Amino acid sequence: MEFKTVTLPNNKSIALVAHDNKKQDLVAWCSKHRETLKSHTLYATGTTGTVIANATQLPINKLISGPLGGDQQVGSLITEGKVDFLIFFWDPFEPMPHDPDVKALLRIAAVWNIPVACNQISADFMVASPLFNNEVDRSIPDYEAYMAKRAQ
Repeated sequence: MEFKTVTLPNNKSIALVAHDNKKQDLVAWCSKHRETLKSHTLYATGTTGTVIANATQLPINKLISGPLGGDQQVGSLITEGKVDFLIFFWDPFEPMPHDPDVKALLRIAAVWNIPVACNQISADFMVASPLFNNEVDRSIPDYEAYMAKRAQ
């Protein structure tokens, strides 16, 4: 695979996702970091986005509900370069039916080299990083170069 470097802007696009048992944890985290988050573009799956917006008054671009494909919608935004950062409070004790969704979303985040926080402390560390509110370069797959090479 060919790669290229892109620069993430100061103001990131952040996807917020949480399983049912972790929604209140994510709301508490967003409330704690409200001042920092309000300068970024926020996306969230349906129910999670509604709960966060109601509790924090943060502007949230709401996607469809996770069980209806919202996790895949987040993955699509990642591949399109429209999401720079993923905060996914997933429940490791959630029954197995959610396991493929978790793996698929984490796989896409890894392929596209975006930062991922899966719990409050990892999200705290990421927000505390000087990179969070500054430009930063990252390497991503260069799909056009890959396709051009395959066409030869």
